[in-house]
Amino acid sequence: MWRAWIMLGFVVTACAEFPEVDAALAAGEPQSEYPALLPFEQLLAQEDPRLDTADVDALRSRATDLRNRADGLRGPVIDGKTRDRMNNGVQQP
Repeated sequence: MWRAWIMLGFVVTACAEFPEVDAALAAGEPQSEYPALLPFEQLLAQEDPRLDTADVDALRSRATDLRNRADGLRGPVIDGKTRDRMNNGVQQP
């Protein structure tokens, strides 16, 4: 019986739509060429890419936002009252 549930899960997910993927494919050209593969030596010979000031500012802004978001997640997951109840265990009626 469990095999039927697994098969049903595969069937349901196969019919699912993924709007993010569809949007990403629609944004680009579906008939565009793949980028050319370059030899490793040619890649090493090129200059290192540089960031301009707009890129640096955007990167710093994003880093600050991520740090603020991480700080918001640092708090306790379970509040003290709930933790006390959990530590006391389940009381039988």
